[in-house]
Amino acid sequence: MEAEIKLTNDLIEICKQRIQPYACEGFLLGGGNSQSKILFVGEAPGRQELIDGVPFSGKAGKVLDQYFEWLGIAKSEVYITSVVRSRPYKDNKQVLNKPIESRGNRTPTQAEIRAHAPLLDALIEDISPSIIVTLGGIALRRLTNNRESLIDIHGRSFEGPILRLKSLDSNRYELTKSSYTIFPTFHPASVFYNQRLKANIEQDMQTLKEMLKA
Repeated sequence: MEAEIKLTNDLIEICKQRIQPYACEGFLLGGGNSQSKILFVGEAPGRQELIDGVPFSGKAGKVLDQYFEWLGIAKSEVYITSVVRSRPYKDNKQVLNKPIESRGNRTPTQAEIRAHAPLLDALIEDISPSIIVTLGGIALRRLTNNRESLIDIHGRSFEGPILRLKSLDSNRYELTKSSYTIFPTFHPASVFYNQRLKANIEQDMQTLKEMLKA
């Protein structure tokens, strides 16, 4: 029998334990308007986010603020979370075992994503968002297993079931019974590596703005 997944304090503690075997630190559940029907899903908190206790409060957060300016809504009107709620870090010889100020960020592994998968599943079930905005490829693949390049599919919404972890004691995903509207766009940090993506993101936000008006 499958374990029922609900976003409770017990589940949060379970997922904190599930992430312990991996090189991840801290914990940031998410933030914003939990009554919002728009959910933004990022990759994982970074150094500054753990220090501040606020999602997207670092350099990428300043870029994300621009997203909301283009949308014409306040950041506080939506809920923001991430695929992994702890910070995946990397050490090197110079900063080995140093605190978060010295460690580097890295992309979460599939095992780390699975460790915190029940949190995202429960959140989505609880708030039942009308639109899920995936920020970057990690979030998109976690929810849809879509491995197409973002450059080809960004700004194009699609509707259907999404992936959820089958149970707390399983490593396999299954499709939800409910359908959701997914809107893929680029992660705010992507502009640090490719400034030309900013024009793509602005167009995506204009498209999303029209969707929100409908």
